Amino acid sequence: MSRKLFHSLVGLEEAFRIISSYYRLEPLGVEKVPLGEALFRVLAQDVYSPVDYPPFDRSEVDGYAVRSLDTSWADELSPVKLKIKGRVEVGEIPSLSVEEGEAVEVATGAMVPKGADAVVMEEHAKAGDNELTVYRSVYPGENISTTGSDVSIGDLVLQKGVVLTPERIGLLAGLGIREVVVYKKPRVAVFSTGREVVPPGSPLLPGQVYDVNSYLAVSFLNSIGASAVNLGILPDDERTIREEVSKAVEGFDLVLTSGGTSAGVRDVVYRVFDELGEPGVIIHGLRIKPGKPTVVAVARGKLLVGLPGFPLSCYIVLQKLVKPIIYKLAGLSSPEQEVVKAVLPVKIRKRAGFTMFVPVGLVSSDKGFTAYPLQSSSGSISSLVYSDGFVTIGENVELVDENELVEVELVKSYKPSARLVVIGSNDPLLYRVISELGLADKAKIIPVGSMGGWHAVARGEADIAPTHLLDEETGLYNTPYLEKTGLKGKAVIVKGYKRLIGLVFPKGNPKNIRGIEDFLRSDVRIVNRNRGSGVRGFLDIELKKLSARLGIGFEDLVKKINGYFYEVRTHTAVAAAVKHGRADVGIAVGWAAMMYDLDFKPLGWEEFDFLVSVDKLGGGEVARFVNALRDREFIKRVASEFKPYYQVTDATGSVVY
Repeated sequence: MSRKLFHSLVGLEEAFRIISSYYRLEPLGVEKVPLGEALFRVLAQDVYSPVDYPPFDRSEVDGYAVRSLDTSWADELSPVKLKIKGRVEVGEIPSLSVEEGEAVEVATGAMVPKGADAVVMEEHAKAGDNELTVYRSVYPGENISTTGSDVSIGDLVLQKGVVLTPERIGLLAGLGIREVVVYKKPRVAVFSTGREVVPPGSPLLPGQVYDVNSYLAVSFLNSIGASAVNLGILPDDERTIREEVSKAVEGFDLVLTSGGTSAGVRDVVYRVFDELGEPGVIIHGLRIKPGKPTVVAVARGKLLVGLPGFPLSCYIVLQKLVKPIIYKLAGLSSPEQEVVKAVLPVKIRKRAGFTMFVPVGLVSSDKGFTAYPLQSSSGSISSLVYSDGFVTIGENVELVDENELVEVELVKSYKPSARLVVIGSNDPLLYRVISELGLADKAKIIPVGSMGGWHAVARGEADIAPTHLLDEETGLYNTPYLEKTGLKGKAVIVKGYKRLIGLVFPKGNPKNIRGIEDFLRSDVRIVNRNRGSGVRGFLDIELKKLSARLGIGFEDLVKKINGYFYEVRTHTAVAAAVKHGRADVGIAVGWAAMMYDLDFKPLGWEEFDFLVSVDKLGGGEVARFVNALRDREFIKRVASEFKPYYQVTDATGSVVY
């Protein structure tokens, strides 16, 4: 079968124009639902009050209904005495009226009897035998809610298009409204595709990934007003995909798939979409990154969207393309985008010709917000959780410079009150300590590498910067950088613990790798850490020593190493690359080798410490963290889970100025 290829990518604005020309982006109809089932539905009609609220004059307090004129001169020194005529309970229609010199006891919410125009609080009066002594005057209307004072009959109380929140439902219930007319929810069928995709909980074989996108999409869609259903995983079989998608087109308003949307031979979704009915595929590819391999089709009067298979790409398209569509179909106003301005601490380069969305973590300081790019690929899932929003870099922009002010579109409510901001190297024991201290949901953690953490402390953005930088000149970890970065006197090193680092390679060491010198072998491919990380610094120092022994320049040496420029950002990513055969060897902490069932050859103990600003050392959660390091029983208990690859020392928790 011939393939229909689209070579022209479209921008998001153009995509909406194309979609609107083939498919009516408007509400799908209305329905009447009981009030008890209307939570978060969208009103399709204005609502006018059928009654007054309150529906009668009622007392706001426990007290006594009186004529205000009778209390005009009452005070503590000259109280007024009134005759108690009786009592009115809540829900009772008064048979009594209040005449001159009389009072009727009333409960909170009770109907005020005729003749009374105020209620004296019981705290301001004293009841005796059929006699009331009033110690404070009241003015007309005091402590009374009059009929219709809150809502009058015929008032417009809710306008169409609003979302029925619990508060609005309470309002409607108070007005006696049992049913409401709402817009129908868009019904969305969601599939994942691909033979490599398996359901969560299944054994994960090499080359397989768990299904992220269907769970992500269904949850996302239901949270914004759709009624989405996960219909499972479809194989890379054109006939099966056609049959299942065709059935979904008949039973749902929209069909979403993820994966199989590029122009590869095995990516069949776009071909199926194009054959389901006219006009078929109307968009194949967006000028955005991530999110380029997106397919949009219209068939049998229904809209079909093929989402990219990588989770971050999928999420971007859900946010930028699908969400506005759902809003229009659900009768909602266009989504409001909360934006904050922030400084970008690093340069970002890209090619012109497409719009780039960069996930960022926000950190606030006295100088405002800083947006840290979460340097993740389109396949990332962690950035879905750790990002506060996205920086949009326009099609014609090739460079956003360091310290440039950018706009961050928030994807969730940003909480600037994070009680502990940790920016720097990543470490599993550190995360366990934070969790044990009960700070897991109160800490902002941004892994940017050791050197990035030093810069964050210098800018006043980080409370703590985890670091394991080896100084080439002294052979010491971390402390020499206080002088080198100009932070001496402004920041201190809080000593942490030691981590055993070494070579990680497959079980049995099939390449017989004995040391770093084997990295030069033509049959060996390595996986490296990112620049600025402690392990990368360690390796470069060792390679410089090796280049000196061999009489080769450092730059020439690294060019001989297969994989030197293959960089990953974490120890576990090193281990995963070796485990999955993408590399023969790498350097990581021993704990990562254990987690991935790899062999490990120690190279030495590195010192994992914490850089802290002097002005943040003495209080708050930083002090709690430092005290936890000093608590030998606590830190040894937590570190014991990571033995024999971690070591608490006598210096742990001490401060180096």
